[in-house]
Amino acid sequence: MFQKSLLILAIAAACTTAQAQQTAATPAKKELVAKILKIQQPAIDTMARGLVQEPLAPLMENAEAALQRVPADKREAVAKGIQADAKKYMDETVPIVRERATKLAPTTIGPILEEKFTEDELKQVVALLESPVLAKFQAAGVDIQRALIEKVVGETRGQVEGKFRALEDTVARRLGVPTGAAGGPAAAAPAASGRAPAKK
Repeated sequence: MFQKSLLILAIAAACTTAQAQQTAATPAKKELVAKILKIQQPAIDTMARGLVQEPLAPLMENAEAALQRVPADKREAVAKGIQADAKKYMDETVPIVRERATKLAPTTIGPILEEKFTEDELKQVVALLESPVLAKFQAAGVDIQRALIEKVVGETRGQVEGKFRALEDTVARRLGVPTGAAGGPAAAAPAASGRAPAKK
């Protein structure tokens, strides 16, 4: 959502006639910018969560692969411990990044909006962001993404899984380990997983 909104702002900026008298900061513009930032707060929160979550994904994937080397009778307990550690990391870190992003937004995004947009354009941006049609379109984005992912996975699964198994075998041979042991049972081709990528 944050990226989509930034795209909207970028498109509007491209259409702006940037004359100094038009873009000077005024109390009215500052009020409009503050309103835009308030509307964008959920998107800023999502961005903050995404920043924290992004490096966690490959770590968890590697841990899942390594988990196959843990004795079977201890595997479930270790997995639950790792999941608890990851949740604790998210619970402790997301608020830190979210608070900082919220605090920095007025002094980073604010001046850019005040410089690039006229007061009338900022009013149009507010109207656009408050549009129920835009909200409906953005809400539909989840279903749109899911539908496309399911279709792509269904039509490419065979090709992708075959290529990924060939890659696993090649990596295993380079490492001098038995075929199929390089990534372990947990390794899976991204397009063959059928899971949508994590939202940011």
